Amino acid sequence: MTASTAQAAKRPAGKGSHRQTQVDPLAPLREPDDPPWDVYLTGTVFLDIVFTGLDTAPVRGTESWARGMGSSPGGVANMATALARLGLRTSLAAAFGDDHYGDYCWDALEHGEGIDLSPSRRVPGWHSPVTVSMAYEGERTMVSHGHEPPPEEPAPECPPRARAAVASLAPGVSAPWIAQAASRGTRVFGDVGWDDTGAWDLAALPDLRHCEAFLPNAQEAMRYTGADCPRAAAHALTEHVPVAVVTLGADGAYAVDRRTGETAEVPAIDVEALDPTGAGDVFVAGFVTGTLADWPLADRLAFAGLTAALSVQEFGGSLSAPGWAEIAGWWRRVQSVRGQSPAALRRYGFLAGLVPEELVRPWPLRRAVPTIGFRRSA
Repeated sequence: MTASTAQAAKRPAGKGSHRQTQVDPLAPLREPDDPPWDVYLTGTVFLDIVFTGLDTAPVRGTESWARGMGSSPGGVANMATALARLGLRTSLAAAFGDDHYGDYCWDALEHGEGIDLSPSRRVPGWHSPVTVSMAYEGERTMVSHGHEPPPEEPAPECPPRARAAVASLAPGVSAPWIAQAASRGTRVFGDVGWDDTGAWDLAALPDLRHCEAFLPNAQEAMRYTGADCPRAAAHALTEHVPVAVVTLGADGAYAVDRRTGETAEVPAIDVEALDPTGAGDVFVAGFVTGTLADWPLADRLAFAGLTAALSVQEFGGSLSAPGWAEIAGWWRRVQSVRGQSPAALRRYGFLAGLVPEELVRPWPLRRAVPTIGFRRSA
């Protein structure tokens, strides 16, 4: 990484944001004729209510008390928030109900995180989808409720110009905006969920051909390719997409870039997980950030894993997404640990030129009040 690439530019955070300064990882690359947005994404925003500190799973016919609770925008808002907190200019198209939950989610994203919601819509008479997530033993159980929004919501016919877009791929579904964005030079990053059809057919993901990178987990990658190990699956996926990134859970992640021949594997960071909600979204956001900043593949993978590891130590999906202050605090802390592995420190050495000293705050960090019930002070 060159010295100019490592320079971190600061700009004021969005109105009402908890952030005092923001690192712009793309500052050395910005040009006057760049697209107005770094990343565009679309999907469903949920109101997430998260219970933590449960000793066991809820038992039928009994009442369980949780030691912690948080609420925040969820669903696609997890990734939008993670991208914005990493300094990317983020635009989101989503449907919002005109209820109090919709008001809260809109305000939290637009004013709290500085996310552009101009492609989004308020839908009269439609109540916001809600997810209750219960975290225990390092896992989570979720219950969701919602109604289908009107068919024209939320994606606009013409997506805004952006450097990149994150697309959620689904079997048998083709979203016209993905091909349109790719044709205009937008770099598309595809993620995917569990295939409920059981077919696990890559041909059933028609928009994969428009993607620059595909980021499934290990089980998804092996089922889609028929490979007997995640690393072999990653190589097989590069027959369909230039970059394949396979997350390996507690073993970290593995990536292959067909165009350069690079491969990279980074172990997971050992942390005490409070709530894994949204960790996959934060991982994708970290990888997108490193890719747009033109970092080496191994640095992108390490950064994505770090941001995901930091996120699971806090409540909720969007609420727990780390910003540069958290990253700076972690980097300062691990360097001070006696007996720290020199090889491990070198793996994250690229952070040294990215995090200004003034961003470092005591670790661990606590950011927002994790509840919908309090109003901002004047």
